Amino acid sequence: MKRIFTILLAAVLLCACFAGCRKDEPTGEIVVFAAASMTETLTELGARYEAAHPGVKLVFNFESSGKLMDQIAAGADCDLFISAAPKQMDALDLTQNEEKNPNKQDFIDSETRLNLLENKVALAVPEGNPKGIHSFDDLVKGLRDGTVLLAIGGEGVPVGQYTRKIFDSFSLNEAALADAGVLTYGENVKAVTTQVSEGLVDCGIIYQTDACSAGLTVADTASEAMCGQVIYPAAVLKNAKNAETAKAFLAYLQTAEAGELFSSVGFTPLTP
Repeated sequence: MKRIFTILLAAVLLCACFAGCRKDEPTGEIVVFAAASMTETLTELGARYEAAHPGVKLVFNFESSGKLMDQIAAGADCDLFISAAPKQMDALDLTQNEEKNPNKQDFIDSETRLNLLENKVALAVPEGNPKGIHSFDDLVKGLRDGTVLLAIGGEGVPVGQYTRKIFDSFSLNEAALADAGVLTYGENVKAVTTQVSEGLVDCGIIYQTDACSAGLTVADTASEAMCGQVIYPAAVLKNAKNAETAKAFLAYLQTAEAGELFSSVGFTPLTP
């Protein structure tokens, strides 16, 4: 009898230990709003995370950061926000000054906010590079000559905002270029990438990571002096329905495993 009692006690303790180990396991559904340029990598990382954590369901909403910001401000369900630029994150973060957050919006849990990744703005060309564009200098000459058709993002999306900084660095007048018919526009970076991939334009200004995912040739990358750093901030929202699981997934995105995949497509991880 004593032996049976000992075995039963050990079994109870083992079950308790197992339950304790599983207690902190992330569970539930989380909604992740992420910049369109992260579609491929986050989809892959999400699948890996769900496989390792069967109790978690990830729902992704990939769009331009500006549209995601507007959706969050309008009350959309979102647990974790990853933007392609600080501007959209700042506009939702009450800890930012009035210039960055003029409407005093309070959606971001600032204690969870961090700079997750850095990207590069790239000048991408279609297969064969028919116009022989090998640098931003080539692009500028072609735009001024009216011999190059360039696809860019709209001014409301981060890639478009970086593009306009590049225009400023070369003293290019966007309105004049548009009137000359040498510009086309995409609602987000994926739309611009598609125009380049399908050969509808001679080149496009996108992110290095999108060029990599689409198998496009990068003719040149913009320097920090041309457009500044391309930083992707991430944060859990204050009204997140599943904040703890969102924090756990954000922690996973900072791991070596996630960093290896990010690096393989051209991102630079900014966290340990």
